[in-house]
Amino acid sequence: MTLVFATNNAHKLKEVKQILPSVYAVLSLADIGCHEEIEETGETLEANSLLKAQFVSHWLQQHPYSTSIDGVFADDTGLEVVCLNNAPGVHTARFAGEPVSDQRNRAKLLQVMSAVPVNQRTARFRTVVTLIRHGQTIQVEGIVNGSIACEERGTEGFGYDSLFIPEGYNKCFAELSQEEKNSISHRGRAMQRLKETL
Repeated sequence: MTLVFATNNAHKLKEVKQILPSVYAVLSLADIGCHEEIEETGETLEANSLLKAQFVSHWLQQHPYSTSIDGVFADDTGLEVVCLNNAPGVHTARFAGEPVSDQRNRAKLLQVMSAVPVNQRTARFRTVVTLIRHGQTIQVEGIVNGSIACEERGTEGFGYDSLFIPEGYNKCFAELSQEEKNSISHRGRAMQRLKETL
C-alpha cells in the first residue's frame, strides 16, 4: 500500500516510516514533486491536519503520479501546557515566531515558564492525523501526558523532545531511544490508530 504523508519534515517522515510496518510505502511531498507551501490557517489541530490532507489529495488529482497512490494522510501536533492555558497548542511549531526555529521555540518556552515550580509544569502532546482514502476522510488522535523539564536534556529527537518528560518516566523524549519514544509518543499512538484504521 502506497501512502503520501503530507510533510517535508524529515524527522516526522523518519518516525512514521519506523512506526508503520514495511507493507506501507510512505512517500513525502518531495517524493511526489509537490513543492507548494501548504498554509496552516486552521484554528485547531484537527483543522490544520485536514487542510494539509485535502490540499495534497487535490494536488494529486491535478498532477497524476506514476506510482499508484492508495491514500493521503497528514498530521498536526500541538504541545499543550496547562499553566499557559494550553499554549502553544496549534501554534507549537511557530511559538517563537518567524523564522521557524526549534531552538528558539524551546528557549521561549523555558523563558515563559522560568518561574513555574516543578509540580505545576504539566503538559501533553497531541497529534491529530487525517487520512483521505477512497473518498473517505477519517481523523485519529494520539495523546501523551507529561511535564516540561526546567532545562534541556538529551540529544535525540527534534522539536520540544529535549524538554518533554512523558508520564511515568524520569527522562525527556530526547533521552529515550527512537524505539522507546515511538512506542509511547503522541505520534506513535496516532499512527497506531491509523494503522488499525487502514
